[in-house]
Amino acid sequence: MEKNIYLNIFKVTEPQLQTLAATALAHGGDYCDLYFEHTTFFNLLLKDGVVSSGGFHTDFGAGIRVLKGEKTGYAYSENTEMADMLKAAEAAAAIAAGTSGAGRSYARVADRKADLYPMKENWRDKGADAFLSFMKELETAVFAKDSRIVKVIVRLSDSVSDVMMYNSLGELTYETRPMGSVTVTAVFQQNGKTENRSASRSFRMGAELIGPGLLNELAEDAVKGIDERFGAIRPKGGQMNVVMGAGASGILLHEAMGHAFEADFNRKGQSIFSDRMGQQVCPKGISVVDDGTVAFNRGAGNYDDEGVPGEKTYMIQDGVLCSYLHDRISASWYGTKPTGNGRRENFRYNPIPRMRATYMESGNADPEGIISSVKNGIYVDEFSNGQVKIGEGDFTFFVKSGFLIENGRLTAPVKDINIIGNGPQALADIVAVGNDLKIDNGTWTCGKEQSVPVSCGMPTVLISSLTVGGE
Repeated sequence: MEKNIYLNIFKVTEPQLQTLAATALAHGGDYCDLYFEHTTFFNLLLKDGVVSSGGFHTDFGAGIRVLKGEKTGYAYSENTEMADMLKAAEAAAAIAAGTSGAGRSYARVADRKADLYPMKENWRDKGADAFLSFMKELETAVFAKDSRIVKVIVRLSDSVSDVMMYNSLGELTYETRPMGSVTVTAVFQQNGKTENRSASRSFRMGAELIGPGLLNELAEDAVKGIDERFGAIRPKGGQMNVVMGAGASGILLHEAMGHAFEADFNRKGQSIFSDRMGQQVCPKGISVVDDGTVAFNRGAGNYDDEGVPGEKTYMIQDGVLCSYLHDRISASWYGTKPTGNGRRENFRYNPIPRMRATYMESGNADPEGIISSVKNGIYVDEFSNGQVKIGEGDFTFFVKSGFLIENGRLTAPVKDINIIGNGPQALADIVAVGNDLKIDNGTWTCGKEQSVPVSCGMPTVLISSLTVGGE
């Protein structure tokens, strides 16, 4: 859409944007930006064939940020009336005032006209009946997959956000961001035991997401591996080889390593990688990426929430730490360019450095060959409930599903175990990377101070030694 459409959505003119920026800088700020947002949210929950809950709401407003030296002033208005926005600008200016010492410089960034997630069907044009029909069809399809299923729960949510950003450098950017998410949970009973499995998909895509392809994919995924779950054992623990399966195990990469590459943690000396830029941090041939340019991906962004175009950023390339993930503040501090990672939950929040789609690039090893090379170990394909200490790099993750590896073969399924390790050490202990990178398109949400949508991925990876907490 053209610029004037967004100006009309928020009922402002370019001269008014300039006035707001001037007001925000009235106390001598180094830089200011304005973030406008109009978001509509819709959700439905289907239980036992009937709608259990649902809702629709609209979020609308503008946030104003002022940067002066090391201080940040932030205020927002839940409307775009000029008088109220001027008050917010004055408040942000007053909060940032009083800083002594040298200011910081902020440079314009190169624009990129792109649309990574064009909508064929706008969610706003669809009614609840269309979604409910799909959800009931999905419920029926899941029930038909396995006679042990006693309950199916289906969740559908969508949002469409119109955003516009303006700053004191004169940059004006705007876009529309769609998001659609579907989750189905099946509850199984067998011989007095209960197990459940969830499958989800989430994309920056319009209502064209809802169709037979998604329905069949979710129904298949909802029953995948359930026999193994009923037969799973809790193995003996200890130090052992661990093979990370391709796809969802990328959450370990996100939590245990990705956060440590976010520039705010490093700027403040809180990350284990704060003094390791340019150093070899894992074996040659390994590259770790944060990518905002994967079309329709949950973590994709034409722009971040500072108006910086999304990009593909190599944090590790050929084993060497080569970049942190920057917003404008950290980029100014380090004397580099922002990487398009300044993100916020909504207009009520400051942007901070956040990941988008974080993954390790494929290597050249055959996944089956990786497994066959392990005499005794654990294969893990799904994690949950991770805990990470950014400063030390220590992590613990609960294993949702996996297998013992015995003499190069997957044998007994396992459950109720933890994987314990240290992020930098785990990186250093990688001995093989598969050629099968898979991006997991589940409903991943990162909760660092604020909630933002992300995604993750991983090829099959062998780590020589991690602690497995079992019997």
